Amino acid sequence: MINIAVLGYGTVGSGVVEVIRTNQDIVNKRSGQDIKIKYVLDLREFPGDPVQEILVHDYNVILNDPEVDIVVEVMGGLNPAYNFVKSALEAGKSVCTSNKELVAAHGAELLAIAKEKNLNFLFEASVGGGIPIIRPLNQSLTADEITEITGILNGTTNYILSKMTDEGSDFDSVLKQAQELGYAERNPEADVEGYDACRKIAILTSLVLGKQVDYQDIYTEGITKITDAEIKYAKALGGSIKLLGMSKFVDGTVYSMVSPFIIGKDHPLATVNGVFNGIFINGNVLGDTMFYGSGAGKLPTASAVVSDVVDAVKHQGTNIMTIWDSEKVALGDMDTFNCRYFVRTKSKKAEVEAAFGTVSYVTVEGLDEVAFLTENMTEGDFNQKVKALDMIYRLRTAL
Repeated sequence: MINIAVLGYGTVGSGVVEVIRTNQDIVNKRSGQDIKIKYVLDLREFPGDPVQEILVHDYNVILNDPEVDIVVEVMGGLNPAYNFVKSALEAGKSVCTSNKELVAAHGAELLAIAKEKNLNFLFEASVGGGIPIIRPLNQSLTADEITEITGILNGTTNYILSKMTDEGSDFDSVLKQAQELGYAERNPEADVEGYDACRKIAILTSLVLGKQVDYQDIYTEGITKITDAEIKYAKALGGSIKLLGMSKFVDGTVYSMVSPFIIGKDHPLATVNGVFNGIFINGNVLGDTMFYGSGAGKLPTASAVVSDVVDAVKHQGTNIMTIWDSEKVALGDMDTFNCRYFVRTKSKKAEVEAAFGTVSYVTVEGLDEVAFLTENMTEGDFNQKVKALDMIYRLRTAL
């Protein structure tokens, strides 16, 4: 018998309890032992819910119970999650978490404690919800040198951009709809400004490199400035706009960013729509591979958490090696990043050509302005050239 404790009975926490109770026989069989939820920690009461029988409000009850082998942290945020998780590991309990903020900020430290204690700190659900990506990076793609990892890592922003593209809706109205459907939080800043995707690409890049990538160092741009005009231009170019979390490894330099891109219809992520997530990886031996599925939601995320619980049970007393040292990675200067740029401007074509030379113009019926696509150039070069124009907006492209 393995006793676990679940910290937080919100969307994901209640999903973890539901998954274990619904698939109890399968979970027990695959873990090789009976798994029992001994405690659920939450500040609230849940009258009428069977969880009330195992509900506790004091974390120390869990921490000081030697019968609890595994702690599942699904509260989110750094405080008190960090202290709870660190103390659980130090007390000899393995931890499974869906908390991307915690993993991005303290992953290396918590993995080191788990290794020292011969325990496990597992976080499959921290990126991509129900999509298996952490375990493949850590165990299945270890023969490859990864050259690129690019993902649609946030279902809320992907839903908004998909709706704007398919229905011609404006950003504000689609955001309101997403909130009504539960796809977006009341305060959607973390999603729409790209912060959520930033933490996730930081985790993936840290795992690829085996060193610490601080999410604060990653260039991050959200989707709040995207209008119907950009959507129309993207269609005119035969593409669509996606918010991408991207890391590229070029001649020893790591470029990492979160930004809206215009991508072509042949791009591997072009058909990832709605609340779904997709993660594209290129390896020097494997070539291209894609991971696709539900990137968020109660049961998909809970399923990934429970898969970690099963893994932790199967590896009781054995640390699953994960290379992620605390040594910090210095990211490449964005001024040296190369791509093509789409630009909307109030300037005349003569001014555009004086600044950029040969460009490809793009027209959309009803928009009386100049829009164009540059040749491939560095970000620094682009920023210098565009100063000569009265720019309305620009987008990076993967065309």
